Formats: sequence, structure tokens, C-alpha cells
Amino acid sequence: QVQLAESGGRLVQAGGSLRLSCVVSGRRTFSNYAMGWFRQAPGKKREFVSSINWSSDNTMYADFVKGRFTISRENAKDTVYLQMNSLKPEDTAVYFCALSPTVGMTGPSEKAYDYWGQGTAVTVSS
Repeated sequence: QVQLAESGGRLVQAGGSLRLSCVVSGRRTFSNYAMGWFRQAPGKKREFVSSINWSSDNTMYADFVKGRFTISRENAKDTVYLQMNSLKPEDTAVYFCALSPTVGMTGPSEKAYDYWGQGTAVTVSS
């Protein structure tokens, strides 16, 4: 059973930085996979933040994080990161990582992802 575990969320002041991590573990029937980050703010629907393919040569970002967030991965560690800089109060949300068992690129559609983590909470104070 594939499991995803996010970490790194906490309370931070506006303008600050955080790095979220997502570790993939468990038995799997696939070798390569794409990863995505999503977030859900209180009272709002979950939304796409960023994604990255297996070889890290293709990334995608939501417009509201371009230039501030960076997605990366270390395949040897089965870990994906989301570096978040210049945080704003509107970035407050629970952040989820998601996995798509494909060597290609996945985008903002949640249907493309088969496995999800439980989320890590990020709170940005003004």
C-alpha cells in the first residue's frame, strides 16, 4: 500500500519561508511517478499548487504561486519538496501531496492522482 506523508507545515509570519516535504513509502507496482501539491484553505475547495514529473525536467505552477514557490524532488529518497517563499496570509491552508503513477507530467486535475497524503497545515500570520 502506497503511503504519502507530508511534513513541514507550521505557523509563519508573512514574508517568511517554509519548505514542505512529502515522503512516499510502501509497496508499489510502479517505478516512476509524477507528484503534485494541492492546498485547501478553510471554507474553500482544494486547489492545485504545483506538479513535477519523474525526471524533474517539467514543472507546473498555479499562477498565484509563480515566482514564490519551487517544487523539487529527490527520487533516491522518494521525497518531493515545496519551497515556499514570500508567504502571504492567503497562503494559509492545508497542503496535500499527491502521486500519479506515470513517467509523464500531470497537471491540475485531481483525477490524475491516485494517492494522497493527509496534509500538513500552513498558517501565515499578517
